Amino acid sequence: MVLVTSILIYPQVNDVKSLFWKIFVSFWLALILFAGLTLWTTSHYLEKVRSDIATEQPRNKTAEYIRQAREIAREGDINALRQWLTQLDRREAIPFLLLDENANDLLKRTVPLRIQQHVLRLERRHRYDDDDHDEHEHEEDGHRRPHHRPIIINGQRFRLMPDFQRVTLTRVLNRPRVIAHPILLAALISAIICLLLARYLTSPIGRLRQATQKLAEGDLSQRVSPSMGKRKDEIVDLANDFDYMAGQLQTLINSHKQLLRDASHELRSPLARLQVALGLARQRGDDKTASELDRIEREAERLNELIGQLLTLARFETNTAEIERTSIELETLLEQIVNDAAYEARAKNRDVKIIHSKPVTLKGNSMLLSSALENVVRNAIRYTAEATAVEVSLLDDHQKPDWIEIKIRDYGPGIPEPMLASIFEPFVRVGEARDRQSGGYGLGLAIAKRAVSLHGGKMSAYNEDEGLCIVIHLPVNES
Repeated sequence: MVLVTSILIYPQVNDVKSLFWKIFVSFWLALILFAGLTLWTTSHYLEKVRSDIATEQPRNKTAEYIRQAREIAREGDINALRQWLTQLDRREAIPFLLLDENANDLLKRTVPLRIQQHVLRLERRHRYDDDDHDEHEHEEDGHRRPHHRPIIINGQRFRLMPDFQRVTLTRVLNRPRVIAHPILLAALISAIICLLLARYLTSPIGRLRQATQKLAEGDLSQRVSPSMGKRKDEIVDLANDFDYMAGQLQTLINSHKQLLRDASHELRSPLARLQVALGLARQRGDDKTASELDRIEREAERLNELIGQLLTLARFETNTAEIERTSIELETLLEQIVNDAAYEARAKNRDVKIIHSKPVTLKGNSMLLSSALENVVRNAIRYTAEATAVEVSLLDDHQKPDWIEIKIRDYGPGIPEPMLASIFEPFVRVGEARDRQSGGYGLGLAIAKRAVSLHGGKMSAYNEDEGLCIVIHLPVNES
């Protein structure tokens, strides 16, 4: 039924190497193996018990237990007799009851009605006989039933009665020394099969997950198929699709970066010629063309700045090799950047100041870090309101030990919440008119993020009640 249902649910699966059939057959075999071993062991033991009852002399076995009980009874220790009976009950699948004159069991167990009636009949018959004569007669007469022979301890009479009808599966399962080991062996075998199956399934998925994370971090060289070996299933197909996707992304992004670099370099030459021509025009021109020439010069400078930022961004994106690192006094570096930026900001009725700081030394590239911090600070100056100050803080990172965070906050209009995650991407503009008026190209934060990433750090942004806060997280012990 299970097999038919599986085929109906998955009619398209006709390859025995598919992941579905591996899961189905493996779990099915494991369950069949466990259930089969359990049932076989239980039935084998039950059959053995029935065979022992049928072939072994039950009368002789009972007589032997009566003899053992009498030896203990001669010492007059009722507790020793009770302990012996407890061990016998744990060892034997057949319950043996030790009943007094009123048919009550010494271990306070429930006594079947038929055995109670039989013991009471024996006791009524015993009242007509002499106790000593009765005991002697039962000892010498081998033809008497064993459970007719009483066990006397401290003047109290007991009879050992086997209950053959209570040999049940429950009592068989309570015999741990006989049944526990095979069941544990079956459970261990099924657990090993399931463990190997789980590892077989999750190991490639884990490698695929790691490759996806590295791809998201910018490592486009990640490939998964070579690590799959010779297996053939849906996971391998998924790995091949992932490799194809990663290859296509790598090709497209590399083409985009190459185009960006080539275009930036090609623009440098005509821009240089334009600046030379502008100088010649100023020499030959008159006052009537001065304003137009000034306009041309400003646009040429802006174009030169844009090309410089494009080349910087392209260099950061393509240079994945280890950067040259030296020891940097971050507090000193930040003070220099703030002092230079404050000088320019005061000309625009704005200011930049350090709110919190602490001595921090880390390994890094001073030029790259300085460029990143300067880009963020200048961006904050551009958008903060007049008569306000950009606030800079250098603090310990409370979420990660051995990390520091740099907060740069402005008092500008902030950024719409849906755009917070994308402001670090190239050419992202919050408002076209505002960015053009302020001279922004949407590259400053992208360059800063690339420089911070090369140092193993991260950048994020969030809106304050008034203004925007950019947070830079850097590892102090990054080497």
